[in-house]
Amino acid sequence: MLIQQSVTKTSFNKDKSTEKPLRSIAKAISWRIVGTTDTILISWLLTGEIKTAVAIGSIEVISKMVLYFGHERIWNRITLGKEKS
Repeated sequence: MLIQQSVTKTSFNKDKSTEKPLRSIAKAISWRIVGTTDTILISWLLTGEIKTAVAIGSIEVISKMVLYFGHERIWNRITLGKEKS
C-alpha cells in the first residue's frame, strides 16, 4: 500500500508539467464551440444563407478539432518554456 502511494505520488509529480490527452480534448471541444460559432456567423454575413453557413461550420468543426488536438500533443512534447523537474 505504501509503495503504491509512493509510486502514484511520483508519477503525479512527474506528470504535473504535462497535459493528459483528456485535457487536450476538453480544451479542443470548448475552443471549437467558440471558433465554429464565429465561422458560422462570418459565413452567414458573407453569403446571406444560414444553410450554407452551417454547412461550412460543420465541416470546419471536425477538421479544426483534429488539427488542434494534434497541435497540442506535439507542443506537449516540446520542452521550450517548460521548467525541468
